Amino acid sequence: MDTPMESNALVNIEMQPEYFDTPMNDVETQPTKNRKKKSIVWEYFTIENVGAGCRRACCMQCKQSFAYSTGTKVAGTSHLKRHIAKGGCPVVLRNRGQDALTPFSAPSKMAVNSGGPITPKRRYRTSVVPYSTFDPDRCRQEMARMIILHDYPLHMVEHPGFMAFVHNLQPSFNMVNFNTVQGDCVATYLREKQSIQKLIEGMPGRICLTLDLWNSYHTTGYVFVTAQFIDSEWKMHRRLLNVVMEPYPESDSAFSHAVSTCLNDWNMEGRLFSLTINQPLSEVGINSLRSLLSEKNPNILGGQLLLRNCLARSLSCIAQEALKEGQETVKKVRDCVKYVKTSESLEEKFLTLKQQLQVLSTKTLSLDDQTRWNTTYEMLLAASELKEVFSCLDTLDPDYSKGPTGEEWKLVDNLCAYLKLLFNTAKLLTSSTTPTTNTFFHEAWKLQLELSRAFTCEDEAIRRLTKPMQESFDHYWKNCCLILAIAVVMDPRFKMKLVEFSFTKIYGDEAASYIKIVDEGIHELFLEYVALPLPLPLPLTHGFVEAANGESEDQKQEDGLNNGVGLTDFDVYIMESTSQQSKSELDQYLEESLLPRIHEFDVMGWWKLNKSKYPTLSKMAHDILTIPVSTAAPESVFETGMKEMDRYRCSLRPETVEALFCAKDWLRCEPMETMDSLVKMEFPI
Repeated sequence: MDTPMESNALVNIEMQPEYFDTPMNDVETQPTKNRKKKSIVWEYFTIENVGAGCRRACCMQCKQSFAYSTGTKVAGTSHLKRHIAKGGCPVVLRNRGQDALTPFSAPSKMAVNSGGPITPKRRYRTSVVPYSTFDPDRCRQEMARMIILHDYPLHMVEHPGFMAFVHNLQPSFNMVNFNTVQGDCVATYLREKQSIQKLIEGMPGRICLTLDLWNSYHTTGYVFVTAQFIDSEWKMHRRLLNVVMEPYPESDSAFSHAVSTCLNDWNMEGRLFSLTINQPLSEVGINSLRSLLSEKNPNILGGQLLLRNCLARSLSCIAQEALKEGQETVKKVRDCVKYVKTSESLEEKFLTLKQQLQVLSTKTLSLDDQTRWNTTYEMLLAASELKEVFSCLDTLDPDYSKGPTGEEWKLVDNLCAYLKLLFNTAKLLTSSTTPTTNTFFHEAWKLQLELSRAFTCEDEAIRRLTKPMQESFDHYWKNCCLILAIAVVMDPRFKMKLVEFSFTKIYGDEAASYIKIVDEGIHELFLEYVALPLPLPLPLTHGFVEAANGESEDQKQEDGLNNGVGLTDFDVYIMESTSQQSKSELDQYLEESLLPRIHEFDVMGWWKLNKSKYPTLSKMAHDILTIPVSTAAPESVFETGMKEMDRYRCSLRPETVEALFCAKDWLRCEPMETMDSLVKMEFPI
């Protein structure tokens, strides 16, 4: 039987790394704590001598051998760790499936050699990577999120390539089929919907909706119903609420049916403030939509709470009108750009010539996408700044055909000047944060003024170019200027003063009548808010009422008998006479001096701070400032055609289509979640 001293000696010898050639007796004695630490891989490998100065590491589980050392060169242990930890060893891989609690464990070397349980060897302290066990339910949730966020087809889970990829990534995962992943996507939608429902229920004001109609190849339509509203913290939200399939999108009732579906689905009856649409409708269709507005008078503000002109679509149509007017010149410029961009050698010649001519433009030539008008504007702008280079290009390249003439380049310059006005306005609609309605009054009145001036310009070419633009925008201005003007009145930096200034510029001597319409409209709307019922106070107990008044019910009855009718009529008289003499919140607000004009001004934040001073007007402000001017999503602002549902989504159930689109919109508004801990992929060393 070994003595304790002999046992300790055995342990010390066992802990010596096996790749030391020198016997222990020949090694200078050193403190144990200074010895080189042994890698844990030697619990799974043995060293075999295969030749002179050549040794290999042999896996005790699957008997595979790996390079270890040749002469004085040692291969290290990283490849041995990977063999055990990352599934290279088939025996360890089988053991993982048998022991779910320790999925990456393997038996120790001593247990393998002796065949019985042995107290594990002492291990040195090492850094351990935190890990979590494999969770198939979490994996299914993340797969549904991935499909929703990136518009992948649901059938991808049945594609052989994807199935093989997932199996190799995690063999324990049972791959789902189309029906299962469709259910997972709908479940994700329903979970997210609960959060949106709570957000809507907590909003203090009313809600504004936009209706965006998408076509499809089989003539059915899909109405995208998007809400814009303010929460209790005065933060603006824009959320897609419904995607309603309409079999007959051209009918007068298509839009009103979509709105009714949305209001019923989200329990918002009586809370609808405004509607913005992107389609021309008949009077029957317009009236059916107006009847859904929550105002007692659906024709309030001249019916402009129903915005019949989407700003993004209007700007797109106006831009196309301008490009159509100069289409021959635009084609010439496009051909020149195409000629240069389709050959690397020609592009090099072009850049060389640009340097020789010392053209200072930093613009880069690029071909346009004719389905997005901003790319055509950017192509024309770059070509215009580089027109001197184009004019001299034939000196370096004899094959270059004649580019635009001087007159045609002048037309390009005019096109760029007026497209820039449209571009700057449309750019606001692409912002990641939703601008308040007052922002667009500044852009709209300047655009109206510039186009009106161009229409009366002496230059025939400018008049011809801008005439269709002015006619189109004039239609938008007449239908929407009242709402935009009232919104800018709610900005304490401008109030009615900017309306008076801008209308005088636009209308001249007739401005007073238009200013009066705005003034009457905002007072009319304010009276509607004054008439709204106040929130009911919490009921007080009988005892609390008596204590607060300092008298019992019997005493009050006795006082009433002694005083006859009392002073009730007098109190009414005082209230009426005082209200006649005092000014309304709106009039007080309008008469106060303007705030300094600072660029970064949070108009919603200002009304939040002043809601106690203007309790009624602040409610009106957060509804007016929330009205959306566009139905288009930020990524679709510059598109020239109608949106169309793709064939794949048309083949899905309407409920699934709605779940996919709405869930994507909601998930994009959330930060991506990550696992709290890493999955253990290799042994801690």
